[in-house]
Amino acid sequence: MSGQTTLWRRVRRGLWQPPRPHGAQPRERVVGPLELFYDLVVVVLVAQAAHHLAGQLTWRGIGAYTAVFGLVWIMWANGSLHHELHGREDARARTTFLLQILVLVPLGAFIPEADGVLGAAFAVTAGIGFAVLALLWLLASRGDRPEYRRSSRLFVAGTVACAVVLAASALFPAGVRVWTWGLLDLLYLAGFAAAILRAAPGVPTLLTVTDALIERFGLLIIIVLGETVTGVVTGLAAEPVNALTLAVALTCVVVGFGAWWTYFDFAGHREPRSTPRATAQWMLAHLPLTAAVAAMGAAMVGLVEHAHAAHTAAPTAWVLAGGAATVQVATMVVAAALAAWHGQGQLYRRLSRTCAATAVAFLGVGAARPAPLVLGLALVALFSIPWTVAVVYRLGQEETPPPSPE
Repeated sequence: MSGQTTLWRRVRRGLWQPPRPHGAQPRERVVGPLELFYDLVVVVLVAQAAHHLAGQLTWRGIGAYTAVFGLVWIMWANGSLHHELHGREDARARTTFLLQILVLVPLGAFIPEADGVLGAAFAVTAGIGFAVLALLWLLASRGDRPEYRRSSRLFVAGTVACAVVLAASALFPAGVRVWTWGLLDLLYLAGFAAAILRAAPGVPTLLTVTDALIERFGLLIIIVLGETVTGVVTGLAAEPVNALTLAVALTCVVVGFGAWWTYFDFAGHREPRSTPRATAQWMLAHLPLTAAVAAMGAAMVGLVEHAHAAHTAAPTAWVLAGGAATVQVATMVVAAALAAWHGQGQLYRRLSRTCAATAVAFLGVGAARPAPLVLGLALVALFSIPWTVAVVYRLGQEETPPPSPE
């Protein structure tokens, strides 16, 4: 009997280990297939939100998309950070991810009518999702060292409060409900930033941005960029293909490629500085960046479908141009948190000024609402400007001879 008990304990320790204690975050870790599967499930929800936006390109639709996308992204970041800080490669980690996925699947089904008849169902399901996350963080916090307990309790309390408000919002009118979600997004993100920035003196860093975490955020951007291609294909399949429609579609693909080029040339796959402020800035700037990319993909559907219009519809033009401007600005905000920002300060200062100017130009193009092909070509041209500035700068650095020794 004693031998069986010992064997059971050994099996249990191997399959169901306690959460990794806070402060024991591994610095060198590769992203596993379980995390990639979880990310793909989340991107299905992003696609649902983008597809709904594509069919409702109005200011009301944009507001609902922003609120819903914020909740989805927060849930993804929350679950990803939990695994980064406390997860192990065992059955427990698989179970916690599966539990989250079982909530995300019905949540995704409710997204297309989240601002309408299925808003209450979306609110309750999202509330259950945040409750699950709060439980996971609570269980992990039981093994925290004393210096981490205050921050852990605040984080758990904030997640529980978010779950309660979401569930309660099911009772609100549709318009009030969506505004509640948007406000909740802002408050939760502000609380998250405060938890990182206001760590008690002498407490070790609450979160270190490791290579695995950098890869996860970059992979999400790549997968969401696939939504721009989905938008193009959807728009192209809905209309008879002719030279102009095909030209607009292919131009949209180049616009999506320009967003990829901007992020990964200047900010992606780079380590932020190891300070609380840089960590919070690096993480939170990825939210508007990801949302903008997905929204651009949604707007591309309408651009391709109305390729023959004399002027691009106002919502389509503003979402495309505003999304491109957001990509430029958010990329520079991410870059400003990088360790490379100081090492290549002159280059990044030029890029930040250039991206600010091109962001304004993007908005000007959106306001002008030219024909779809002209709008797409203008976006491509503007995306190429920061890259050209970087290339010219680097060529100049190579041609400048090093100072001669005295």
